[in-house]
Amino acid sequence: MNKPRFQSDKYHFAFLDEASKREIRRATLKAISIPGYQVPFASREMPIGRGWGTGGLQLTLSLIGREDTVKVIDQGNDESVNAVSIRKLIEETSGIATTTDTTKATLIQTRHRIPEEELREDQILVFQVPQPEPLRRVDAKEMGTKRKHSEMDYSGIWLTLYEDIVRWGEVTIGADYPCLVHHRYLFNPSPIPRWDTPRLHQSGTLYLFGAGREKKIYAIPPFTDVTPMQFDDYPFRVESFPGASCKFCGRDDVFLNEIYDSVTGDRHFQCSDISFCLKNRSPRRTCCDSDGPSAH
Repeated sequence: MNKPRFQSDKYHFAFLDEASKREIRRATLKAISIPGYQVPFASREMPIGRGWGTGGLQLTLSLIGREDTVKVIDQGNDESVNAVSIRKLIEETSGIATTTDTTKATLIQTRHRIPEEELREDQILVFQVPQPEPLRRVDAKEMGTKRKHSEMDYSGIWLTLYEDIVRWGEVTIGADYPCLVHHRYLFNPSPIPRWDTPRLHQSGTLYLFGAGREKKIYAIPPFTDVTPMQFDDYPFRVESFPGASCKFCGRDDVFLNEIYDSVTGDRHFQCSDISFCLKNRSPRRTCCDSDGPSAH
């Protein structure tokens, strides 16, 4: 765990000014009150490019307090460029503790994965969302999607699923799988894999979704019904990895990434959640093994 010195002479605490934080918190409260509804907010300019996590970052910076501990992951990895850059910005503008251990974090910001470890009720998971509107694939206009949401007209999505089945024999949507929240609003769970989608249902953890470029915030409060759209005869299913297990920890009940070494031609699977993988490794293997994912 790392707790750097807060440079109070250079920044507001957590970068954003207090008026901006209040506005974002109000939008967040409204999103929690209406599960799945996309709440517009005045997205601020951030010192990272739009599309690189500004929505999730604004939520994180508006919610953290001095006693919080933050974890930032990108596709399950704590050490990608995106995760390291965002974590460093949080550290330097707030001075709060950061960690790579899911169990020690009070607030987790993620890009497209839910940690494998079971989250607690006292934790908040903040998603970075590139495109919050699930109807954008069937209606390019904002007014059109708003009208469809108000009328609960989701026939375009049903047609998309049907066309997939007719063409390929199954629904081929791999991420952004459309779901119905609280039996009312269609929502986009961000580009998480289908593997993570069932974990949104009746979870005890608060899930917040921030789209900075699109200026939208939405939420799934604890213990909310989240139902993937599916036909009775073509039920929703998650990814499967028959016969595969992680090369480094041996787990076969987690989401796996297939890795290809272009030099040796070797293909293997490893846990997407690197922190979880490190915890499950044999004592004979360490985080410094040259052929495994690094903890640093």
